[in-house]
Amino acid sequence: MSAVPLGMPAFPKAARDATRNPTLRRNLRHATRTIRGRRAAAVAELDDWAELRAAGAAVKDHTLRHLDRYLEQAEAAVRAAGGHVHWAADAAEANRIVAGLVRAAGETEVVKVKSMATQEIGLNEALAEAGITAYETDLAELIVQLGDDRPSHILVPAIHRNRGEIRDIFAGTMGEWGVPAPDGMTDEPRELAEAARLHLREKFLRAKVAVSGANFLVAETGTLVVVESEGNGRMCLTLPETLISVVGIEKVVPTWRDLEVFLQLLPRSSTAERMNPYTSTWTGTTDGDGPREFHLVLLDNGRTGVLADEVGRQTLRCIRCSACLNVCPVYERAGGHAYGSVYPGPIGAILTPQLRGTTSEIDASLPYASSLCGACYDVCPVAIDIPEVLVHLREKVAAQPGHPVERAALAAAAWVMSDPKRYTALQRTAVRTRALHPRKAALPGWAKAWGATRDLPAVPAESFRTWWQRRDTSGETP
Repeated sequence: MSAVPLGMPAFPKAARDATRNPTLRRNLRHATRTIRGRRAAAVAELDDWAELRAAGAAVKDHTLRHLDRYLEQAEAAVRAAGGHVHWAADAAEANRIVAGLVRAAGETEVVKVKSMATQEIGLNEALAEAGITAYETDLAELIVQLGDDRPSHILVPAIHRNRGEIRDIFAGTMGEWGVPAPDGMTDEPRELAEAARLHLREKFLRAKVAVSGANFLVAETGTLVVVESEGNGRMCLTLPETLISVVGIEKVVPTWRDLEVFLQLLPRSSTAERMNPYTSTWTGTTDGDGPREFHLVLLDNGRTGVLADEVGRQTLRCIRCSACLNVCPVYERAGGHAYGSVYPGPIGAILTPQLRGTTSEIDASLPYASSLCGACYDVCPVAIDIPEVLVHLREKVAAQPGHPVERAALAAAAWVMSDPKRYTALQRTAVRTRALHPRKAALPGWAKAWGATRDLPAVPAESFRTWWQRRDTSGETP
């Protein structure tokens, strides 16, 4: 995976700075509460939502267990349909492949469909180094690009911006990238959308090469699928002469019947719609219809490492709906930039450390960017147990060099809890000394802030075990 953004601090410091920004807090609070309320209503319309959720998880788990077979099937189907398939082990290889294909087409610019995978590998920056300009066409991604900003949400990358800020960005920088914003433009959504439409239309009609991601890749036919709300993606997928799609290897699904499950789960979980406005599918190339040349870049970039982890591999079920971000109390207050990754929120807290590793300070801090309240698991349409993976990753971080106190604490807890006699003795000691216990945890420097903001639970006058033994002897009822 591409490197941590230059100068990005660990999550605790980045989150502390973000929570002191009242405009950011207000924008996030309004947006996330609106989205999650609408999503809850859309999901409640389906009596079989639980069954759909279980089906989505089962399809993903089956596919991941047989990923090699389905990837080979997809490759063969794409080639049979006239497409070309490239395999990229990491971000650098994927970027080289895409840049080479653009140069081979004789072009120095591309239009892009919103794509998490290309953001993950830093494709825009890599293309710029190769003398190629990438133009984002998704409205929110356009806002981020024109504002020289970074995405802060999976579904709504510019969620941290309000209408006034967007108007200022369009008026100030749109002319530097192409067609300028109209004079006298206000912050009314209709006027902002019209400015974006005029700006992008010129790009669509001129571009010869487009770059996309894909929400799904159907193995049985080699068909790629992009779902969107604006129609800009469809312009990218049909008008250019060359189409390059960068797709994570976990996006494959076996059949069209399996795809049908996700086309019900994704729109309700992401945009709270019964069906997304645009579902674009393409299979290879067809004479006289769409791009004349199609290239599929299958991206690993750490995914096989995630697949090898029996606990962590469920992360690869993710369909990028962003429901977990919209219910997370940590994300709502800290925002997406604090996570230092293209994948923010609860899913980013488990996906990024698995793709990038936990050697950097920020990646080691991400598994702790959660209250473990479980709201993310409750709304996940493919039932990823995010709290379970967070705890699993915390164990990995604690086992690394540089965390001796955590390792010692965990070892001591394991020693006490592995023997009933030791555990009982500790309970009795805690009860007898309860009057001497402090209200706050006296923790060392690295954890002082955590302890200072939390009251220690009061020790009861009698442990459950003692009460149970007394009840068992005396016949006392609860």
